[in-house]
Amino acid sequence: MLLMNKEILLKDLNIKDYKETWDYQTYLLQEIVDTKINNRKSNFQVTTKNHFLFVEHPHVYTLGKSGDLSNLLLTEKQLEEKGATFYKINRGGDITYHGPGQIVGYPILDLENFFTDIHKYLRLLEEAIILTLAEYGLKGARSKGETGVWLDVGSPFARKICALGIRSSRWVTMHGFALNVNVNLGYFDHIIPCGIKGKAVTSMEAELNKKIDLEEVKKKILTHFKTLFEVEKFIAL
Repeated sequence: MLLMNKEILLKDLNIKDYKETWDYQTYLLQEIVDTKINNRKSNFQVTTKNHFLFVEHPHVYTLGKSGDLSNLLLTEKQLEEKGATFYKINRGGDITYHGPGQIVGYPILDLENFFTDIHKYLRLLEEAIILTLAEYGLKGARSKGETGVWLDVGSPFARKICALGIRSSRWVTMHGFALNVNVNLGYFDHIIPCGIKGKAVTSMEAELNKKIDLEEVKKKILTHFKTLFEVEKFIAL
């Protein structure tokens, strides 16, 4: 019986191109998957790694595998004028925006080290954000059938503050969450966010009327993530 590894290697990529980061995630995921495949073939068992990446991306729109391209409201030329790029990618969900002032978290976990339940995984990701927002006096909540974290759910003023979209292969996850902290919300005007019409997007800065310390928010996210996932420790790289 292979021991569960509940340590997570933590890396902050700071500001990094979306495609480069996607490639890096794919590399880390494949490394874990390869270890699992080799373990099944061998008598010598190797513990799988877990990773957690923090990153801010330059302006970029990404469309999930089940997304509708018509939810992007810009032409190629307009994208160029906005200094933004666009990628159709392999996560779940529809279209979203990433940009400076947004905390993007990519947990690349072997869920067999924690629990094998994708639904639970998504709910715990949401919970880590909900608990973080609560520390700033913001009441985040889930909206039925709409993955992510929202404010004022069930009211005409419902607005999304954190998007979620993941992919998993052999119980190894990639992609993750994007929490709007000090992000320029104007970039969301050029998409139908997550393909959901008539719902607004917000940020911590917009709600609290002040700039928020990104490093402080990251620490709070990790504290809640550690508790919820029963992480033994984060090892900063």
